[in-house]
Parts: sequence; structure tokens; C-alpha cells
Amino acid sequence: MFLIIGALVVIGVIYLLLKRHESRMVLIAAGILMCCIAGNPMASLDAFAKSMTNAGLITSVCSCMGFAWCMKYTGCDKHLVVAIGKVLKKMGFLLIPGATLATFVVNIAIPSAAGCSAAVGVIFIPIMMSAGIHPAMAAAAVKSGTYGSMLNPGLVHNAVIAKLAGVQVTDVIANHMLATVVGVIIAAAVLTVLAVVLKENRGFVPEGEAGVDENFGINPLFAIMPLVPVIILLLGSTKLVPVLKMGVPHAMVIGAILSLAVTRKNPVELTKSFFDGMGDAYANIIGIIISVGVFVAGLNALGLIKALINWMLNSTGIVKIAATFGPFVLALISGSGDAATVAFNEAVTPHAAQF
Repeated sequence: MFLIIGALVVIGVIYLLLKRHESRMVLIAAGILMCCIAGNPMASLDAFAKSMTNAGLITSVCSCMGFAWCMKYTGCDKHLVVAIGKVLKKMGFLLIPGATLATFVVNIAIPSAAGCSAAVGVIFIPIMMSAGIHPAMAAAAVKSGTYGSMLNPGLVHNAVIAKLAGVQVTDVIANHMLATVVGVIIAAAVLTVLAVVLKENRGFVPEGEAGVDENFGINPLFAIMPLVPVIILLLGSTKLVPVLKMGVPHAMVIGAILSLAVTRKNPVELTKSFFDGMGDAYANIIGIIISVGVFVAGLNALGLIKALINWMLNSTGIVKIAATFGPFVLALISGSGDAATVAFNEAVTPHAAQF
């Protein structure tokens, strides 16, 4: 009986997410409801409290977003984007894959897909349109590059997996780095072929001038700043420079301090930006994790997780397919990739060894 009720609640959650209701509210409400039905309402609140103080996730995610806000305040992110944009203008036939790969690089420094798209889209898309590329294809080229965050230690999914596996975030990144890079190269190549087949790679005439501001003076040091923490962490984790082996928050703070020294901005405002970014990360990213924790507690209370695990144990061939397409379908329906992936990882990934 509990399994049927739980399944109905999950269907209701998917429906509400499809209707674009606040995902955190829906997940928390569903988790509390399921725990109450199971006769253990405190389980949901225990999960809420536990998720609030998840040290590993909070330090990585919040410090990373704090640094990202510092880059926005100092303008270093714009220097990086404009510098790449000027290179793109000279790429000719390679403009589409170049835009995808360039977005990928920027997304490593600016881990938010929305933030990265906003930063590079206003420059990269007009450049491609002025070269005759159809607007939809130009937008697709940028969108396809928003996978670079997979190599950012502040990405919530890297932190979640590191916590579940009991390893460092940099170890997780090192494990999937090759696959991630190969993936974006394949995406860029396929998108280029698609543009040629659909004849969207040339012939479009834009209305008016747009693109890189040729009068914008690029400071090379400013342009490098957004990549400094990632470079520090990669050099340290790969032991190429052992002295640089450190945690994510350490690298982010060092990056912020270096950007302050280079740009000579107001230290008070930069400090405010760092903590504002941390607060935004807690509200919008950690908030999703907290909500998912409550939701998973509800699923556990009704026995849905145990039933799912037992089914997968008896159908091991479907596990890999479910791991890939399960979160994909949920994200497609709900519009939240973070919520879908974190929910799957919290519920299923801890049992991976059994599969």
C-alpha cells in the first residue's frame, strides 16, 4: 500500500515540477508528506537538518560561487570572454565548434550554465550571426559548451559524488576528465556537421551590428584570473606542483586575493561580493540539495528506495541505462538538472557496489 501511495506522490511531484512550481517547495512538501504517511514525520526534519550542515558540499560549492561573484565584480570574467571572442572572429569555418569549445573553457571558470550562457552569449552569438550562422545554431553552439562545469571543483555534482565515494573532489574530476573533454569535442563536431546538413552555417543576414567591442581593452592578467583556482587545483591534484595541493575553498580564496591584487578594486566591495556569492550558492544550490534530502527521506520512509534497489539488483542490465536516462528524463520534465541528478545520486548511487 505504501509503495502505491509513494508512487502517486512521485507522479504528483513530477507534475508540479512540470508546471514550473518552485522545486524546493515541491520536494520538501512531498518529503514531509511521505514521512507523515509512513508514521515518521521527524525523519523528514532530521534529513533537513543533516543536509543543512553538509560541510564538504557547503565549503566547495559556496566558496566557488563566491569566487565567481568576485570575477563578476572585478570584470575579469568579461576580459576572458572578450579575449576568446576576438579569437573566434578569426576562425572562419571552425567558428561553430570553436564557440562550443570556448564556452566549455569559460564554463570551467563560471560553473553556472545560466551565468556562463549570459556572459558568453552576448558576445559569441552575435559574432556567429555576423558570419552568416543561423541564430538557433549559434545559440546551440553556446549551449553545447555548457558542460565545462564538470571540470569545476565547485560543481555540486562533483561534490556530491566525492562525498558518497569518500574521496576528494579533485579525484572525482580526474576520473571523468578525459570522458568530459572527449564528450564536448564530439558534441562540437556533430553540431558542425548538423549545421552544414541543415544549411545553417552560412547565409543568415543579421539586423544591425553586434559582437565584440573592438574598443574594449583586454588586460591579459585580468583574463587569466577566472582560471587561476582551477589551474591551482589541477596542478596540485596531479602532483605536477605538489605545493599547490589544497582544498577547493583555499584555491578560491587565493584566486580572489590575486584578482584583488591584479585589478586593485575596492577590497570591501570584493569581500561583499564573495560572501554574497556564497549566500546565493547556499540558497539556490545547497537549497536544492537540502530539499532533495527531505524528498529522499520520504521515499525511504515509504520503502520506495528499497523496492527500487531490489528491482535493479534483479535487473542489473538496466542499471547503466537508468543511470544515464533516468536523470535525463527527470530533468527534461522538471526543467531542473540539479534536482534530478542530486535526487538520483542520493537515492541510488550509494548502492552502486551492489550492482
